[in-house]
Parts: sequence; C-alpha cells; structure tokens
Amino acid sequence: MSFIPDRQVNDLEYMYDKYGNMLFRLCLVILSNKSDAEDAIQETFLKYIKKQPVFNMPEHEKAWFIRVASNVCKDIQRFKFRHKEFNIEELADYQSDIEHSYILEQLLSLPPKYKVVIHLYYVEGYKVDEIAKITELSSSAVKMRLSRGRELLRIELEEEHDL
Repeated sequence: MSFIPDRQVNDLEYMYDKYGNMLFRLCLVILSNKSDAEDAIQETFLKYIKKQPVFNMPEHEKAWFIRVASNVCKDIQRFKFRHKEFNIEELADYQSDIEHSYILEQLLSLPPKYKVVIHLYYVEGYKVDEIAKITELSSSAVKMRLSRGRELLRIELEEEHDL
C-alpha cells in the first residue's frame, strides 16, 4: 500500500466533493451500469493521484476530469463485455435535477459516442466549442453527433408513442 501525503488527501477530498457527483452521472449515462460507473470514478481519481496535474484555470480542471472519466468509460466498455442492463428506477436516486431525468432515461439507449456529447450539452450545459475541447473533437464533429443523437432520440420517442 502506498502512502498519500496529507496535502494530497485534502486535495483529493476537495476534488471529489467538487466533481464526484457530476462525473458519476456522466459515467452512469455512458455505461448504463452503477457498478461500472463507480469503478470509472475510482479509476478517474486514481489517475488524478498518479498524474498530479497542474491546472491553469478551473475550466481546464473540470475538462480534464470529464475527459479522463469519458476515456475510462470507453476503456471499460472496450475491455469488459457486459450486457447493458440498467434499472431505470435507480436513475432518480442519482439525479440532482428532476427535469433532466427524462433526458437521462432516453440517453441510456443511445450509442456511447452520442451519449457523451448530448449529456454534456443538455445536462451539464456546455456549449459546442467547450464540448469539442473536452472531447478532443472538432466543433463540426460535436454538432454532427448532437444532430444524429437528437435524430435517434426523436425516432425512439416516435416509436414509443406509436406503441
């Protein structure tokens, strides 16, 4: 077991308090599995401890955490073959804003590349250019993913109403 100095423990606690819930919601949307989302958050903060990044601005700090958590989720999806089952009733337990819970429900059915940009845009309130920087995509790629993701959601909603 390695020793973590008190300063780093306090910094880690502060960062977890600041970003933990937001990152958990993001990972839950991407992975559709509570256990995997918890693992992704743990791995994200382990990377924070190991790398000890220095941030110039709070926006860089938040973007770093979102990017790392998204990449960890991609790694989990890549290396763990799991049937995507999620009890949608549990989503309300982790949702801080009830008006967004319906959007989050619909996000669970989307492919991962659309989940991330739509979550960041609609739930976290980022602009297209900010999402592009966070995800390391071009602005046009983000716009395209938002457009295609919205179209998939529209089709799904139409199918639900036809049933």
